[in-house]
Amino acid sequence: MNLPHYRVYARVCVSRVHGVGVRSIKSIRKGTAIFHGDDRASQWIAVRRVRYLPKAVRQLYEDFGFQYDGCYGCPTSFNRLTPSCFVNHSDKPNVAFDRKRGFYALRNIKFNEELTADYTSFSKVYETP
Repeated sequence: MNLPHYRVYARVCVSRVHGVGVRSIKSIRKGTAIFHGDDRASQWIAVRRVRYLPKAVRQLYEDFGFQYDGCYGCPTSFNRLTPSCFVNHSDKPNVAFDRKRGFYALRNIKFNEELTADYTSFSKVYETP
């Protein structure tokens, strides 16, 4: 049986970019899938279903969901947020997202480096649910 830190490359931290972010806890090689096992718990919720929820609840979708084509891609429960939900935006990202690997390293990432992604690229990998 693997210990809980098996294939864990990063953790939630205070961000230099914006509020809360994700920082590497070890060097990460280019191409490495960073959040092992994180691809199992997601669903699509229509924006129209969220629009009239109380503001504090709606903010969960806005802060932690990926919006595309009138839907939010989000965890099956916001009680199951993972570090990938806290990756901040950068125009010069060091991680990217694809449907096969989830988030992966675009280049070698040094120990203690903040992980960032280009949010504008997310809609390119999602298809209509």
